[in-house]
Amino acid sequence: MADRSNASTMIWLSILIGALVLAIGAIGYALYASRQAQQALPRSIEVDINVPRPPSPPDAPRLPDAPLPVPK
Repeated sequence: MADRSNASTMIWLSILIGALVLAIGAIGYALYASRQAQQALPRSIEVDINVPRPPSPPDAPRLPDAPLPVPK
C-alpha cells in the first residue's frame, strides 16, 4: 500500500513541476517577444504632408500716383 501512495504522489509532483516549467517558459517567451517587438519599433517617424496652396488674395486697391513736383 505504501508503494502505491508513493507512486501517486510522484505522479502529481511531476505534473506540478512540469506545469511550473511550462508556465515559466511561457512567461519568459512572452517577455522576450515583447522586448523584441519594442526594439523593432522606429524611434522617430518622418511625415510628409502635401496640401494644396491656398489661392492668393486679390490685389488691394492702389492709391493714385503722387503728382510730380512742378519747378517754380
